[in-house]
Amino acid sequence: MERIITEGIVKSYMNDFLKNLEVDVIIAGAGPSGLVCGYYLGKSGIKTVIFEKNLKIGGGMPGGGMMFNKIVVQEQAIEILKEFKISYKKFEESYYIVDSIEAISALTYKTIKQKVKIFNLINIEDVVIREKRVNGVVINWTSTNIANLHVDPLAILSKYVVDATGHDCEICKIVEKKIGDITVKGEKSMWAEKGESEIIENTKQVYPGLIVCGMAANAFYGSPRMGAIFGGMFLSGKKAAEIIIDSIKSGGKNEDN
Repeated sequence: MERIITEGIVKSYMNDFLKNLEVDVIIAGAGPSGLVCGYYLGKSGIKTVIFEKNLKIGGGMPGGGMMFNKIVVQEQAIEILKEFKISYKKFEESYYIVDSIEAISALTYKTIKQKVKIFNLINIEDVVIREKRVNGVVINWTSTNIANLHVDPLAILSKYVVDATGHDCEICKIVEKKIGDITVKGEKSMWAEKGESEIIENTKQVYPGLIVCGMAANAFYGSPRMGAIFGGMFLSGKKAAEIIIDSIKSGGKNEDN
């Protein structure tokens, strides 16, 4: 029995891994914006894989606000809640309360059902650049990085990479360090109203083949953080998907460089 268990796990995992060596889109980070982005990409038939460096999925959402597992969502994002069948309750005018555990569970489940593959415990440590365009990522086990082991990584190729790594804006910082053609300004201190108003505008292509969404977008452009309000995160993930869908369908003609 032990052999069957081991063989089943290893074979099925490796089959999934081999099927995703070259994809349309790689999303770095399985937080709320990354999952929403992946969902809409998968729904449009775009082959998408998400790499999450942590054991758990969801970024900061499961913890809600200061471990009170509730989040706030604005009225503008209610249609996305409905799309994912996430329950919500009106708190004040235009503001709704959502259970953070239900929300991240629904986002994860619905995204996987759109044939988006999520690999957790895998860290993106570099990017693949060809002719001044991001064409993939370089990955290694998160545990390898934690243990500081000298183990060479592997590469996964794609047409687009989405930086949904949150406050740290990790993928953009890699490009900034290795290429030098972009500058990550870093997020400002908390100002929910301003951060939410700017996150959608900040969601865009920042280097050929590299899109930012969620808190990574605000970190890239130097906008404030928002705390446990997530409407902008959802809408940012959807916008990132729409940018990529439009570009792929137009054969790159609508790509904003």
